[in-house]
Amino acid sequence: MSEIYRVDVEVTAPVYDTEVTSRVIDAVANIFPNADIEAEFGEVRGEAHAMDHFSELLHRQEILDTARGEFFSNRDGDSFSFALKKQAAFEDHVNFSVGEPDELGEIAVRVRVDEPSIEEYIDHIAPPTEDGRPVDA
Repeated sequence: MSEIYRVDVEVTAPVYDTEVTSRVIDAVANIFPNADIEAEFGEVRGEAHAMDHFSELLHRQEILDTARGEFFSNRDGDSFSFALKKQAAFEDHVNFSVGEPDELGEIAVRVRVDEPSIEEYIDHIAPPTEDGRPVDA
């Protein structure tokens, strides 16, 4: 069965005076390689319509439960948001930024889901697990 997903992913990251803009762009592109990324003064912005690579990273790093917790706790209607650490993203790793803001700033991600339901989309990118292994819903 083939699912159709309609999502809008908005990504923003500050670029501080001590940073090289191209490295911040690389950090965003490492996590969201299909994003259309633009650099503006002091900020990098991206837009994507899929999170396949991001989902692969969650599976590879075995952090599906952590991801689900972040997504559901930051849910607002038909969207959810989360923040990622830039340095980890530059190294092609997902590291959620929780608690104190990161000194290098964070990559802010907002995902709006049109189809299917937000719960189904979260299950698609970060499925529920049992004993650390994804389970079919």
